[in-house]
Amino acid sequence: MASLLVVDDEPRIRTLLNRSLSAQGHTVYEAADGQAALDQLDSREVDLVLLDLVMPGRGGLDVLNVLRERDSTPPVIVLTATADISFRIQAFEHGAVDVVVKPFSTAELSARIRRHLRQETSLPTGGPRYLRAGGVELDLHRRRAVTAAGPASLTGREFALLAHLMRRSNEICSREELLHDIWGLNVDADSHVVDAYVARLRFKLSPTPWLKTVRGAGYCLLDAERSVPDGRVRT
Repeated sequence: MASLLVVDDEPRIRTLLNRSLSAQGHTVYEAADGQAALDQLDSREVDLVLLDLVMPGRGGLDVLNVLRERDSTPPVIVLTATADISFRIQAFEHGAVDVVVKPFSTAELSARIRRHLRQETSLPTGGPRYLRAGGVELDLHRRRAVTAAGPASLTGREFALLAHLMRRSNEICSREELLHDIWGLNVDADSHVVDAYVARLRFKLSPTPWLKTVRGAGYCLLDAERSVPDGRVRT
């Protein structure tokens, strides 16, 4: 089974999750604040993190900011007592793979954990191992992108976004489509989560003249030296 890190300043929640997840065969570690979580992640391998957002000292968003600067990090499921959609968007923008609102069902949380663990460990079956478009080669097994500048490690969500854009190369992908297909969100396209992840891809795969912003429409990954249909492209 997997090794999980539970980060929450409430001992009751840490104990509840430790008992529930340990009974399912997982190895569970605990941290009472963000700094303790980062210290543990520096010293041991963890398959997934359950992270509270609001904690004294170093909070959950700060932890996410530190993790997204690293080349390889475990997926993070955020736990929050706030059901406001803006908080969910903020968590996704900072790199979380999922958000669970407190109070939560341990059965539902366990199902979400299993889903994200499968996404991290499963390999594609059938079809090609590599996607190639826009000067990028994406290894679907290793989840690694290679450009003329060399290889780049991607987080799970960055990988999913890049693979989606590469499969739809030379087509415009709207923010609504990407929010729905990559993040599972049905919210207003004014959310900046897609923009933030595209910016990360551009940084990691720089230079990226192939990844275009289409004003008022979304994004397009160009696989050849040609413009998208309406010509409203900017870098």
